[in-house]
Amino acid sequence: MGAQQVAERFAELYGAEPEGVWAAPGRVNLIGEHTDYNDGFVMPFALPHQAVAAVSRRDDGVLRLHSEDVEGGVVELRLDALAPQTDREWTAYPAGVVWALREAGHEVTGADVHLSSTVPTGAGLSSSAALEVVIALALNDLYDLGLQRWKLARLCQRAENVYVGAPTGIMDQTASACCEPGHALFLDTRDLSQQQIPFDLVAEGLRLLVVDTRVKHAHSGGEYGKRRAGCEKGAALLGVDALRDIPYDGLDAALARLGDEEEVIRLVRHVVTEDERVERTVALLRAGDTRAIGPVLTEGHASLRDDFRISCPELDLVVDTALAAGALGARMTGGGFGGSAIVLAEAADVDTLTKAVEEAFAAADFKTPRVFEAVPSAGARRLS
Repeated sequence: MGAQQVAERFAELYGAEPEGVWAAPGRVNLIGEHTDYNDGFVMPFALPHQAVAAVSRRDDGVLRLHSEDVEGGVVELRLDALAPQTDREWTAYPAGVVWALREAGHEVTGADVHLSSTVPTGAGLSSSAALEVVIALALNDLYDLGLQRWKLARLCQRAENVYVGAPTGIMDQTASACCEPGHALFLDTRDLSQQQIPFDLVAEGLRLLVVDTRVKHAHSGGEYGKRRAGCEKGAALLGVDALRDIPYDGLDAALARLGDEEEVIRLVRHVVTEDERVERTVALLRAGDTRAIGPVLTEGHASLRDDFRISCPELDLVVDTALAAGALGARMTGGGFGGSAIVLAEAADVDTLTKAVEEAFAAADFKTPRVFEAVPSAGARRLS
């Protein structure tokens, strides 16, 4: 739904025009998986798919929420009753942002909200972050909070970590808040420094496909948390603040110090090599050698599959089939255990690759995948 449609639906629901309409996108992570909560490097870019919110202020301590994408009417919540991990519905994401803002001392006295999103849920494309960021940006504007984009991302991460109870890193919210069209965001998750790296695939005759396997994943599930805890254990055993502090050229020595901690060894190896893959990708893009990032993406998938062990048969089938059909590179993207894979390809090969993946899924009796082109797009913004 466009801004006008969302505004009109808001008026139907609440009996008045909204004070404004905002949008925040989902994201694809080009490279840098499970490095964000290890103080490492990531490289996402924003999708054209976005959450759109029409919002107005209230002064009575009430938050009213409605989504075009979820069955049911308007949900009404009292701000003074908001408490972490008491809401297991979609409303936890926008309510968590309001809670986080108020916990940080910002005077938010209520809101009426109507939402509509085109970001696929459960596909590893940050539908939850888009929902959080669009609410944060709207309230930042409406209440004149004056918060910078990186600070909004931090508050949205706190909402997801504490209020929702999902132990995610900072990448998704920062990507949604800060990405620029035609660029990938090189983000240092330790100090939140950002560099916009040109990533214009069309100009080079290339395409990046997203293949949504339709296998749902959830960050609040236990396996994600186990990987994060394992990384923290590795950092503690190695005497560093975070795995980002293990240099790539010192990886073998670090792994040797871990003795027989086989699971921790695998997790550490993935994070340290993945940080190096991000830096290599940045260097290649800056050198104008975009095609050369293909093998780096494929290396990343092997590491996520074999060391981090968060792939699944559907994701592996996308990668293997695409590479066999001539893709330049492919890997799973997102938290894992389902979701989406990305495929870097020559523009002329897109139809052949798409057909090959669809036929492979049909032969394996998997759900028909959703395949679409990922175009580096704008971050969060006010629409009207």
